[in-house]
Amino acid sequence: MVRNYSKMRKIPSSMATQHPDNASSPYWQKNAFISAAAEIKESYLCFSELDIDEYNWDWEGKFVDEAVVDRLLHEYFDYFSKFPLGKEKYLTFRIPNPKVEKQYRLARSFMVAITNSQLMQSMGFKDHPIFEMILPLTETAEDIIYIQEAFRQLVNIDHPLLKMKDSIQHIEIIPLIEQVERIFNSGELIRKYIRLHKKVFGKMPSYLRPYLARSDHALNSGLVPTMLAIKVALSEFEKIEKEVDIKLYPMLGTGSLPFRGSVAPDTIDQAIEEYAGVSTLAVQSGFRYDYPKSLVIKAIQKLKKKLFRTKAKVLRDNEVELTKKVIPLFERPYKQTVEKLAPLINSWSHEFPKRRERMQHIGLFGYSRGVGSAKLPRAIPFTGFLYSIGLPPEIIGTGRGIRKAKKEKIWQEISHVYKYFRKDIIQAGCFLNKENVEKLAKEMDVLKDIKEDIKALEDALEVELGPKNALHLEHHKLAKKIWLSFKNKKKFSDLITRGGVIRKSLG
Repeated sequence: MVRNYSKMRKIPSSMATQHPDNASSPYWQKNAFISAAAEIKESYLCFSELDIDEYNWDWEGKFVDEAVVDRLLHEYFDYFSKFPLGKEKYLTFRIPNPKVEKQYRLARSFMVAITNSQLMQSMGFKDHPIFEMILPLTETAEDIIYIQEAFRQLVNIDHPLLKMKDSIQHIEIIPLIEQVERIFNSGELIRKYIRLHKKVFGKMPSYLRPYLARSDHALNSGLVPTMLAIKVALSEFEKIEKEVDIKLYPMLGTGSLPFRGSVAPDTIDQAIEEYAGVSTLAVQSGFRYDYPKSLVIKAIQKLKKKLFRTKAKVLRDNEVELTKKVIPLFERPYKQTVEKLAPLINSWSHEFPKRRERMQHIGLFGYSRGVGSAKLPRAIPFTGFLYSIGLPPEIIGTGRGIRKAKKEKIWQEISHVYKYFRKDIIQAGCFLNKENVEKLAKEMDVLKDIKEDIKALEDALEVELGPKNALHLEHHKLAKKIWLSFKNKKKFSDLITRGGVIRKSLG
C-alpha cells in the first residue's frame, strides 16, 4: 500500500525552478543556455550536489520532457533508491492553467503523475513521485477544486488495461497567486478553499502550501505594493492556522535582484528575516549559477536550518487598512510610467539572451504579460532591460509614492512592514546610470517622472543613488555602451550578458 504522504512528508525550505535568469553558465556545463534535455541532469544535480529538496518541473508555456521520472530513475537509480522521490526529494509540477493554456497540456501532466505512480509501485517504492501540482494564475477557490475534481474523475475511469485504482487517487494543488489585489486578499481564498474541500471531499485538507508570486506582480504593480501585499498575506496565513487548525506552509517565488525578491546567496540572512513566515523560497537559475557553488550550498543549508523557525508578523487591523490605502499611491505612478515605457522595452526584447526553451507567450501556447493596455515581456527580460540601461525598475513610481504617502502621513505608520526597503533601494541604486536617464529624458517625457522618483528617494533616504565600487562603475559604462548600440542599431546581446554577470542575474 502507498503511505499517506500528507501526514508525514517534510516541507522543503527551497525549491529550484527553471526561471531563465542566470547570466553565467551553470557550473556543470559550458553553455549558459539550458536545453529541455539538460533539465533532467539539472534536477538531479540540484538534489544531489546543491542539496535542494524540491525541483519545479514546469509545464507552463515551455517544452517539457514527460518521461522525467523514468529518466531520473534510469540514469540515477542508486541515488533515488537512497533518496526516494516523493519522500526525500520532491518533483513538483507547475501545470498549465486551462483558462489561459490549451487543456490538453493539463491532461498530459495528469497522466504523467498517474503512470509514474504506477511505475514507482511496480519498482517497490512506497511513495507517489508526484502528488502536488502548482496551479499558476489561481484566482478563486473554485479554480483549485475544479482541477482536483478533474483529477479524481480521471482516476475513477474503470478499465483493466489502465489500472487506475493502482495509482495515486488525489492530487494536492498549490495555488500560485499572482496579482497584488489577489495576494492582498488571499486569506479569503484560502478560507473558502478549506470550506469547499470539506464539502466536496468530505474532509479538511491535511495541510496547504499557498504560493505567492513575487516578480510577476512587481512587473504589474511595482516594488512596494508587491512587498506590502505579501506581508498582509503572510499575516493572514498565520491567523488562518489558528482559526482552523490546519498547517499552512507558504511558498514564495523569488529572484535575486531586489525587484524580483532579493533572494540570493549573499543576501540569504536578509531574505530569511524579510520573509519570516515563508516555509519554501524559490531559488532560481541566477541564484544557483551566478554565484560560487560553495556559497550556494552554504545558503541552501542556512535555509534548511533557519527558515522553518520564522514566524510572520501578524499585522494589526489598522496596519492592514493603512497598507490598503498606501498601495495605490505607489501603484498608480508605477503603472502610468511603465505603460509609456512599454514601446521602448518591447523594441529590443529580441536582443535579450535566451536561457531556456520557452514557447512564445501568445496565441496557441500561452499568454502575454502587460500593464494596463501595454503588452510587456515577462518579468526577467523586463527587469534585465531596465537594469541594462541603468534604470533599475525598483525606482519607478517608488519616489513619488513615498512623497505622496508621507504627505498623507501614512508611510511613517507602515514603512516598518517592508523591513529592508532602504537596503533594497540602495542596492538597486548602485546600478543607476543618471547620464542615460538624462539622455532618455530629452527624448521621452516619461523619464521626467523617473527623475522625480530618483530625487524623492534620495531625499527620503538621505543618500545619493549611483555606483559605489569598481564593479558598479563597470556596469555604468556597459549601460552607456548598450544605449549607444541600441541607438545605432547594433547588436548588444553580449553586453547585456556582461552586465548580468556583474549584477549576478540577467533580470
